[in-house]
Amino acid sequence: MRRKEWLGLAPFGYQNNPLIRNIEPHPTEARIVKLAFEEYAKGVHSFVSLAQFLADLGVVSKNRMPLAKASIKRLLTNRAYLGFLKHKGEWFDGNFEPILSPALFEAVQKILKTKERPRHRRARHDFPFTGLFRCAECGSMISAQWAVNRWGTKYRYYRCSKKRGRCPQPYIQEAELARQIKARLQTISLCDNLTDWMLEKVKSWEHEEIGASQSEVQNLSENIKTAEARMEKLVSTYLDGDIPKQTYLKKKDEILLASAVLEQRKKDFENGRKNWVEPLREWILDTKQADFLSTSNDFHQIKTFVQKIGTNPRVRNKSAVFDFCPASQFAAKRRGILRSAAASRPRGATLSNREVSIGGGGEIRTHDALSDILAFQASALGRYATPPIDWII
Repeated sequence: MRRKEWLGLAPFGYQNNPLIRNIEPHPTEARIVKLAFEEYAKGVHSFVSLAQFLADLGVVSKNRMPLAKASIKRLLTNRAYLGFLKHKGEWFDGNFEPILSPALFEAVQKILKTKERPRHRRARHDFPFTGLFRCAECGSMISAQWAVNRWGTKYRYYRCSKKRGRCPQPYIQEAELARQIKARLQTISLCDNLTDWMLEKVKSWEHEEIGASQSEVQNLSENIKTAEARMEKLVSTYLDGDIPKQTYLKKKDEILLASAVLEQRKKDFENGRKNWVEPLREWILDTKQADFLSTSNDFHQIKTFVQKIGTNPRVRNKSAVFDFCPASQFAAKRRGILRSAAASRPRGATLSNREVSIGGGGEIRTHDALSDILAFQASALGRYATPPIDWII
């Protein structure tokens, strides 16, 4: 850099000279660069026509096509042709011969500036629920548009885009669509008191699981070390010539297979908690989020949440419907039962044994995936504690 030498591969129009450890104008390419600048300075060329002009001179891309517009612009704005070199985003005087004169380079820059047009992007309409629902009748996506009623009130409504032909489905106003979505989220929501209690319970189960699995992992680690010692002893015995090769290979395969089984069991125990704890915790947090969004007016956040937890969202006859995972469906069903029971007893009362038995007596401690969250919903309330029923309503 101090010697003002070009670092790296020479740009088009120059060539690397190892003798001087610098670049110098290429006999042919330098003339092409100068000719390209002179042609563009006439003001009659576009990037496409100049690319074709260079292609006629043999300057093409690697796939034998004319240069792209970006490549043409990069060539016409390259200050290396003035004898400058670039380092960390700054240009400095170089110790090599320039190809262009400053006057020719500036003439081209002026033309480029006059041809530049600021990109005017159309203002996008704010339709938060587009891209979420499909028409339940024809399968087309639900689109949106503005409308003005006879009193001059402007509002948004959603309708079938009819991309697959005629469709008789009516439109639905955004306010009504949002109301239905929030009502649907309300069916799977759980209040903060209950979700906080559930998260604490999951945390305690996780600690118990860690304690139980650590001893098993330790035993598996000892068995793996024992298998490794057996392998070392087997190899040593074979090298000493005490056992034939066939016996050695057979014993070796047995030990390798046993070690692989032990390693897999150890890995399963170490990762087992994540197979049920994290999905369970995430589901609880989703029910907590559903409770918050069921009273929120942030439609974009509601859309993102429905995309996360909902399946098969569709609209038919001005009714928005989407499904939930089995765990949330179970929660919605039990929530309805508990709400009806709560209506017949004083606020603050606790669940009776009969009401608790609705959940069943299944166990929660399992290493299965998210589908076994049902066991938590079905048994956690009755087996480990009895939260006040007014937490749920």
